[in-house]
Amino acid sequence: MELILEVKHAVCGYGKKSVVENISLKVANGEVVCLLGPNGVGKTTFFKTLLGFIKVQKGEILLNGKNIADWSRKSLAKMIGYVPQAHTPPFPFRVLDVVIMGRTPHIDGGSYPSRKDIEVAAEALERLGISDLKDKIYTEISGGERQLVLIARALTQQPAILIMDEPTSNLDFGNQIRVLQHINDLSKNGMGVIMTSHFPNHAFLCSTKVALMQKNKCFKVGDVNEIVTEDNLKEAYGISVKIIDTKIGKNKILKSCIPILEE
Repeated sequence: MELILEVKHAVCGYGKKSVVENISLKVANGEVVCLLGPNGVGKTTFFKTLLGFIKVQKGEILLNGKNIADWSRKSLAKMIGYVPQAHTPPFPFRVLDVVIMGRTPHIDGGSYPSRKDIEVAAEALERLGISDLKDKIYTEISGGERQLVLIARALTQQPAILIMDEPTSNLDFGNQIRVLQHINDLSKNGMGVIMTSHFPNHAFLCSTKVALMQKNKCFKVGDVNEIVTEDNLKEAYGISVKIIDTKIGKNKILKSCIPILEE
């Protein structure tokens, strides 16, 4: 696999205050990295740094071997797509118009979307199986449908890597699994994905690598079975859990995380 993104001993924060320290991480095409950790440990700060919204305090972040500080905003937007937790537009745009907004890095200032831009947006909607939503009003569709539209918007950027901030947030159980399935499909097509989640089971379902951030600024990264353990989760979240194996079919074993309530 080809390396897309590399974080080397990064320290991230605001002003002189560091929030996360000594983060090292590699993401190749086709990899899904699930970022776990309790609230307040700096996951959002880390994402803002990856996206170039705030500068890394120490260390470096390389995109295709080039420091992101040397990338223009427009060039960076062509390489990295972003899916936020939630989005409410100020105007009742059509779904297709929201998705076309993802083409902004490819459109010269003052120009209108070209036929190719519209075709790329339509292909993204079709890829996610939501072409029937294209003429609907974005503010009037369901939460699950909105999340898929946001993913489609990011895909129209045609990025090499996709950053997803809690992509299953506020979704019902069925839509959570559908979004995870789409993430798996994207990785099979060669896209690198970094996603946050509050559910360790999501890491078992779609991750090739897991990064665990803790309140003591400890950062662990590795294979999902190496990182998502009973001891690590108890240390990170302060609760007891049990990792169990469930046999699926003849040869497949699915791991899952079960919280244990104290009596």
